[in-house]
Amino acid sequence: MSFRKRNAVISSSNSSQSASPKTENAPIPGVRPSPLDGRPTTSTGTASLDSLLAGHAGLPLGTSLLIGEHGTTDFAGVLLRYYAAEGMVQGHQVHVLGLHEGWRHELPGLSTEDKKSSSKSEASDDKMKIAWRYESLASGGTPRDRNVIQRQNSSGAGTSSIFCHSFDLTRRLSPTDVKGQMGFHPSMSIPGVPLPKGTLSPFKQFVKEITYKLANSPPSWIHRVIVPGLLSPTGYSSSSVRPEEVLQFLHALRALLRLYPTRLTAIITLPLSLYPRTTGLTRWMELLSDGVFELIPLQSSAVHAPPPSSKSDSKSDEQTQGLVKVHSLPIYHEKGGGSSEAYAAHGDLSFSLSRSKGFVIKPFYLPPIGEDEQEKNKSESSKESMDF
Repeated sequence: MSFRKRNAVISSSNSSQSASPKTENAPIPGVRPSPLDGRPTTSTGTASLDSLLAGHAGLPLGTSLLIGEHGTTDFAGVLLRYYAAEGMVQGHQVHVLGLHEGWRHELPGLSTEDKKSSSKSEASDDKMKIAWRYESLASGGTPRDRNVIQRQNSSGAGTSSIFCHSFDLTRRLSPTDVKGQMGFHPSMSIPGVPLPKGTLSPFKQFVKEITYKLANSPPSWIHRVIVPGLLSPTGYSSSSVRPEEVLQFLHALRALLRLYPTRLTAIITLPLSLYPRTTGLTRWMELLSDGVFELIPLQSSAVHAPPPSSKSDSKSDEQTQGLVKVHSLPIYHEKGGGSSEAYAAHGDLSFSLSRSKGFVIKPFYLPPIGEDEQEKNKSESSKESMDF
């Protein structure tokens, strides 16, 4: 006969282990898993560019993009501004090579539509997290211990739920929206000042400083590297053009991306009018990059038009300003989704830049035959009717 109490716990070791709370990693702002294979990705600040990156819906961490541009336009520089502004809003660490510190004041600001959508999403989240029958008790001051705790735990995640923000080129990024830090590194020494012996080149010094910051920063910090106008004579010295200098820099940057596959991304721009793709140096630079894009601006009135203003028309905003060629994309799975051949079925791609929609990459198509003539005839008839 047993004198053991009923409903008594015999072994409490298993129950204590199961009752212990499971610690989960807090979500990092501006980072979400790829819908393709679950790799962490971050936004480039341009939604249409994120949709082209091999189905990852963003730039996978630990990868780099090389964007080449023909002519004297600066559409690639606009993509870099979006990339830097997105990092500053999300609280990332941005490292810029070869630009002055005043460049931070040229970043585009958040659009008014983006701010309204974020405020509406926060209000809707607060309403949905409380049951409808208890929502009326909020004004009465009655205690809601369980619901209040849930709201407090999830209030921080609701503010940073936006993955890709929309920016307005006519605005400037306000200090209240900035959560990250930006550091500038010189790309060449002061002319006329001799360097002491043992000093590193600007490329090696830049890699050394990034390596130090990555090693001494928390694992939750995301770093973004920006290299605008690589090997441009206005920002780099003649010694940097040597293949042993620039290729070693790209090798070191690629090694950092593989060493920190969940904390670092990079975007590099290259003037193709000075370094065309037919040269061996440019081909090696493309091989050392995970993704390669080519921007070909169209020589029309839209290219040389002034920057978009708040009074710009919708027709001028949607006007094609150049072509986009995708040469390579990040490959991260056995299906081969990173090859540019998979996107050949979509046809040619074009881009347009406007105030309302920003930088948009879309399929390129020619207007129907005779549409241009009809518009010209309408414009001529309107001019004739206005003449007295």
